[in-house]
Amino acid sequence: MKMRILAIILFLLKSFVVDAQHSVQKFTMYGDVLITIDSPPGQNAKKESLVILYALPNGNTTEQTMGKKMTGGDDWHFDIQHIKAQTKFIRQELPDKNIIVIYLENTYKSWPQWKTRHAVFISETQHIVDTILSLIKGEKSVYLTGHSGGGRFIFSYLDGVKTIPSYVKNISFLDSNYGYDSTYLQKFTQWLKQNKDVHLTVFAYNDSVALLDGKRFVSDTGGTWYRSGLMLRDLQKNFVFSKLRNDSLIVYQSSDKKIRFYLKTNPDRKIFHTQQVELNGFIHSILIGTKREERKYVYFGQRAYEKFVE
Repeated sequence: MKMRILAIILFLLKSFVVDAQHSVQKFTMYGDVLITIDSPPGQNAKKESLVILYALPNGNTTEQTMGKKMTGGDDWHFDIQHIKAQTKFIRQELPDKNIIVIYLENTYKSWPQWKTRHAVFISETQHIVDTILSLIKGEKSVYLTGHSGGGRFIFSYLDGVKTIPSYVKNISFLDSNYGYDSTYLQKFTQWLKQNKDVHLTVFAYNDSVALLDGKRFVSDTGGTWYRSGLMLRDLQKNFVFSKLRNDSLIVYQSSDKKIRFYLKTNPDRKIFHTQQVELNGFIHSILIGTKREERKYVYFGQRAYEKFVE
């Protein structure tokens, strides 16, 4: 009996990691999808839960996406997103909410590749989301976000719904809207017009001129710069936008502030793919539209979460 109890305890210790702000649970689906749920310990059932589905970028593990303090010999991927530290910052700013982050990883380290390996990826994506939401009790709002190839997971989810549910309050593409085409316009428009408290945010940089080893690596129509321009032009058919410029950053904002595009120009032809997340991008994607927006942080400014990196 004692051995059985010990075995159960050891299993739980492997499944949950707890610190002052994190309680982590992991499980798999379909044999190749790893789901990691980062919840605040001792959740208050009376609080609304913000359930943030974060689809990982191509080439990254969940541990690398969470980030950590770098030591000699560490893989550079541990220092380019710091979603765990940014989550701690968000929890500090929104103490009246249960901030739950769901890391979505697959064994191919690529959601576009996962899609090609799954003939029924649309229904499977729906099942993944439904399963996650069924595990979280009480009042909740859903935030869909992801970096790089993680945007494919968002579009796969959108492919499976006739209308975007009203409980989805926030959709953010962190340099990840490669899969956008005009067929998604109707769903976005209907969702934005029928719900007062929703936000659509797009982050991109001019990758069409960026150079890697002296050569362009993105086609004229294959990058997020082009896709964001197409997405913006489509939405301008149904919404009125204003244009603001802050140094190298161009911001297009709808008159109701539900939609924002953060477009970084690139005269020096650099690569800003990961910096859009690292430089407070995840924080901004979640706090946008709240009273805490750009309080104690600036998008594309210095890391506001540095003290939370462990």
